[in-house]
Amino acid sequence: MNEIDRDSFSPGIVCHQVVSQAKISNRPVLDGINCEIKRGEFVAILGLNGAGKSSLLRSMAGLLPLKSGHVLVNNVSVTPDTLRQARQPLAMLFQGGGLIPQLSALDNVLCGRLSAFSGWQTLQGFPPSERRIGLELLDRLGMAEFANQPTRQLSGGQQQRVAIARALIKSPQILLADEPVTGLDILAIQQVMQILADLHRSGMTIVTVLHDLGLASTYAQTGIIVDRGRVVYHGTSQNLGQEFDRLCDKVDHQLIKY
Repeated sequence: MNEIDRDSFSPGIVCHQVVSQAKISNRPVLDGINCEIKRGEFVAILGLNGAGKSSLLRSMAGLLPLKSGHVLVNNVSVTPDTLRQARQPLAMLFQGGGLIPQLSALDNVLCGRLSAFSGWQTLQGFPPSERRIGLELLDRLGMAEFANQPTRQLSGGQQQRVAIARALIKSPQILLADEPVTGLDILAIQQVMQILADLHRSGMTIVTVLHDLGLASTYAQTGIIVDRGRVVYHGTSQNLGQEFDRLCDKVDHQLIKY
């Protein structure tokens, strides 16, 4: 993948007045979201529990039904009719990895290519060229020696690297990562975040939900803070601590008021 020109950013994902069908406490989970993520950005989405962080990420992948508003991915509207086209440049890293525990690491990676083959083709097994690509990805992430090991036998950090390899086998332009370091130890957190940083340096757009302000400030260029289904901050990640303090002060004031 070639390095991109950071001075020629153009929209990769646009959310305009996005309102979800799903509700929480009698309000939409996403309640008028507006944001724009440029190609080649590393963006961290943060917020308190229940703010709508993961829902925002899922809406970008067309996984959350919308009541109104629209989402564009590389200028393609995310609708039921255009979903396949809109998802083409995307890969998603689900919270917890979403691996099939009884399958080997390599077979889990190859599952990322299921949509490219018919059911009959997959029954015959993936072609050698696909298996070779899968092995190369596992090797790139330091997991080649575990290729044939069931993922249930791997550590949390190792499983997350397998999940990243599964996402990368699609050759995505944009990686959506939902809380990719939750439940991992300190070393595994550093390894996963460094992988995301390396992918970003190679030109990939990274959008990730995080809970750690320090990680967001260290690795992301841009921060988005969500509160009660709305974007309350969208700017440099270096201001996240100050902006989050304001949010917490607001919440504390509301609790005292009621």
